[in-house]
Amino acid sequence: MSGVPSAPAPPAAAPTAAAAEAPTQLAGLAPDQYGDLFDRMRAGFKLEDGTDQRAVDQQLRWYASNPDYLQRAFGRADLYLYQIVTELERRGMPLELALLPVVESAFEPYAYSRARASGLWQFIPGTGSRFGLKQDWWYDGRRDIVESTRAALDYLQHLHDEFDGDWLLAIAAYNCGEAMVERAVNMNRAAHRPVNFWELWLPGETRAYVPKLLAMKRLVRDPETYGLEFSPIPNSPYFARIATHGQVNLKLAAEIAGVSPEELYELNPAFHRWATDPAGPHYLLLPVDAADVFSDNLAQLSPDQRLGVNHYNVRRGDSIASVARKFHTSVNVIRELNEMPTGGLTVGDDLRVPSAVSELPAKVMLAAARVDGHGRSLRRAHVQVVRRGESLWTIARRNGMNVNTLASLNGMHPGDTLRAGQHIRLTSGSSGGSGRSGSHRRLFYTVREGDTVTQIARLFQCSVPQLLAWNGLSSGSRLHAGQKLRIRLHTRHH
Repeated sequence: MSGVPSAPAPPAAAPTAAAAEAPTQLAGLAPDQYGDLFDRMRAGFKLEDGTDQRAVDQQLRWYASNPDYLQRAFGRADLYLYQIVTELERRGMPLELALLPVVESAFEPYAYSRARASGLWQFIPGTGSRFGLKQDWWYDGRRDIVESTRAALDYLQHLHDEFDGDWLLAIAAYNCGEAMVERAVNMNRAAHRPVNFWELWLPGETRAYVPKLLAMKRLVRDPETYGLEFSPIPNSPYFARIATHGQVNLKLAAEIAGVSPEELYELNPAFHRWATDPAGPHYLLLPVDAADVFSDNLAQLSPDQRLGVNHYNVRRGDSIASVARKFHTSVNVIRELNEMPTGGLTVGDDLRVPSAVSELPAKVMLAAARVDGHGRSLRRAHVQVVRRGESLWTIARRNGMNVNTLASLNGMHPGDTLRAGQHIRLTSGSSGGSGRSGSHRRLFYTVREGDTVTQIARLFQCSVPQLLAWNGLSSGSRLHAGQKLRIRLHTRHH
């Protein structure tokens, strides 16, 4: 695994900038001539440390003193880093930017912040939409490895151009927004002060953000100086992007590719349901050595086999909700599978239903729960007036909601007919006695070998005492593989 540490240097032993900037002996090779991706990156480093070495040294000492953080981050980076470096080189951008996901997300594609930023590059919903990242019930492009990298580099290049070719200002604006950096630049110009990053008045988080990236660059450039060792990452692609030519069941995709569902979701974290988005994108990322096998096997499947569906003949008394319960799925899935945005059932209808419902990995369940809850944009109207021909299903789809959630908010059944002019509530009108709005979704997490209470609490963004209280455990309780833990997901974020 990358980033495996050996005895870290003591905090006071930060080297000089000159030592950190010592050129690599392998500089000048063609990109495909490097054996180690780290060497290829080092040869493409272009950013200068600037004038405030103390700020960079402070961040560097933290990284060097926390080798476990680096081990986890670069262990995950093995999957994604080659693609990011290749795209940066294609654009002629500094290769230090490939390290920005260490600062943003520790290369965790399911990372999610209180500001509702998501993915390796931590896009908030609005900025994601601005740079072409689709976000809907099935898919969130902010977590798409290829698309989010494209969008992040588009944004960084835009900021670089806006700030007259100053990469440090571009990186600062990526953190706090271009408007804030513009104001700081204008203030300095009006006061006849320099307008480089180190002279601007910016929020404390941003003043630390740029030094974090520069510190990471120095650490990767010369890890031995800091008592660390980075295991080589092969300078070759880990994954290939394979066309699916339509929707496909993700558990089935993993089976026919010969990989685990967990690995498939780690490469395709943008899909947070049991299948890919019926409206696209129609591709999956797969390990290079599994790509051909997947394509060959997929070509042999019928449309129903691709989705893992059976057929059910509607009987008297059936409703979409009762059929969904019978097959352990949701009304939304039944409607999607049968392309029926409105209306109910007729006796004798031939319905497509899931043949099996598999439990999603915990990270995927959490991502889906955020979509199904009330974590969407607070700018959305609280009430909508129904237009002629609309249904709960079409309103839910347009607002990125689950139709069951929308129906329950209005005391209705998902299949109920709406009338033009009717008012439909899109958010809960009650905030509770504490004055803090929110709702919770309950689920169970199956403990795996090696799990700890702290790791599980971090995964579900709750505190250790909360997790213990939900499950009647004490601080000394031991977990065992297969144990079921109750989780309460807070699904409304501010």
